[in-house]
Amino acid sequence: MNALAWFSILGAPLLAWCGLRIGGTERVGAWCWLACVPALVACWLPPAGLSLPALWPGAELGLDDNARYWLGFSALLWAFASGYAAFDLKNDDRSLRFWTFWLIAMGGNFLLLVAQDVATFYVGFSMMSLAGYGLIVHLGGPAPRQAGRIYLQLAILGELLLFSGIMLRVHQGDGMMALSGLQDVAITPLAAILLLVGLGLKAGFWPLHVWLPLAHPAAPAGASAVLSGAMIKAGIYGLWRLLPGAEPLLQQWAPVLLTLAFVSMFFGVLMGVVQAKPKTVLAYSSVSQMGYLLAILALAWLHPDGRGAMGILLSLFALHHGLAKGALFMGAGLASHYRLSWLHWLLMVLPALALAGLPMTSGSAVKLLLKESLEDSFGPLLVFTLSLASTGTGLLMLRTFWLMRQARPHTAAFPAAGQWLPWALLCCAAIIVPWAVVDLRQHSLYGLTGAAWSLFWPALLAVAIGYLAHRSRLQTARLRQRLPAPARRLSLSIKRLTQPRLGPPPITSAPRWRLAERVLNRFAAREAVGMTGWLLLTMLLVGWVMAL
Repeated sequence: MNALAWFSILGAPLLAWCGLRIGGTERVGAWCWLACVPALVACWLPPAGLSLPALWPGAELGLDDNARYWLGFSALLWAFASGYAAFDLKNDDRSLRFWTFWLIAMGGNFLLLVAQDVATFYVGFSMMSLAGYGLIVHLGGPAPRQAGRIYLQLAILGELLLFSGIMLRVHQGDGMMALSGLQDVAITPLAAILLLVGLGLKAGFWPLHVWLPLAHPAAPAGASAVLSGAMIKAGIYGLWRLLPGAEPLLQQWAPVLLTLAFVSMFFGVLMGVVQAKPKTVLAYSSVSQMGYLLAILALAWLHPDGRGAMGILLSLFALHHGLAKGALFMGAGLASHYRLSWLHWLLMVLPALALAGLPMTSGSAVKLLLKESLEDSFGPLLVFTLSLASTGTGLLMLRTFWLMRQARPHTAAFPAAGQWLPWALLCCAAIIVPWAVVDLRQHSLYGLTGAAWSLFWPALLAVAIGYLAHRSRLQTARLRQRLPAPARRLSLSIKRLTQPRLGPPPITSAPRWRLAERVLNRFAAREAVGMTGWLLLTMLLVGWVMAL
């Protein structure tokens, strides 16, 4: 029974894909959200751990308290985004290709969150990371191709660095594969750097953020929601699981990491407020918000005795940001295609207020928890700096809404109820979560009383700055043209180096078997990433069935 529960969690995406192949995307696509139900049930009724030595030594699945938070909000976001994407994909001839990459990424995301050993974590991380390429390039055209190329180049680089770091950790642990056991094994500077950069490329904090502002505007809105709300969190989750908690080296590096966190917070704001597309502004907002998660990670390294409390705070902040940012990306997609009523705009305000940290939202509770931790460690100065970062987040939200209102289609129809109702529930999570989660309830009440002013003044300052900028008619177009684009230049250089232009192939006679080989190559080249992901997932499922 225990093995069946795990099979349902990780096999549901594969079963959904089989249903799409048999029943067609038009009829079955609207039900793909059901693939997330077993994972959601497991968060309430977690199954016991399962060892799978038939796969590889030490292969194990399990769920601890923190992982339940991560799996819960990830599955919830994937479910809502699946319902949203089903409407976006109507009359799309490439919908099966989209769902293939979507379900591979979903399965990889779930697998890495329940993994209890480094090999299973790496397989899940690779499936999710590589399948993200198919989501980014789905719409086609120059911008998605460019964004997809940069994403794939950095994803492969991150995979290589992560694999190297994992191999060093396993070697340092004398062959130990268990993630919990490696927490007690000392880490070398080289292994720490490999893991920080490899996983940081996925997390998207400064200066490893370069793919984020390109990928989100190019991808469909549903894909942007899971990319920012769930998939980039996997990098932070990996740093938490793969790097030891009580390590003198990381304790020495913690101030440097905290500095990077605050740079990421303000860099995302400064770059985001000058952008001209709502999804680009939201992408830079994600760069800024990743700084908060990085700061929590640094505090956990600085105070190993408080690692348990920091782990809960990290999970709660990821829960808050994942749901709020997913709702905003889907809202931006609705605003660009449909005419929205006052109710739609009011619903979209809720996750924006949560990101800005206003009282009665999930953002107020998690930011109060983070401020308490910073004040205990560094005093009131960093708390004030964190409040200024909240002002920056408020400015990004104002900029996003301004751009959405400017670009809204006046003659379009209203969105269908089946598309906007799930999105409305996700928006309401910003005010439901702080009261539904016990760990946030006390600080939510405190945000309404004693800490109300500390939460309100950053938002009021953001409104004042936004009003002055609007009155002065600041122009950002010239500034955007002068912004450097090192990622584009480097990506094109790599492309020219690895793909030299060749003339037409010479006409030569070839045996008949070469024709069959070319047909097979064309078939495999169309969806190489997708086929690789499904092959990995199929091998895992076959191994699990044999292990039973």
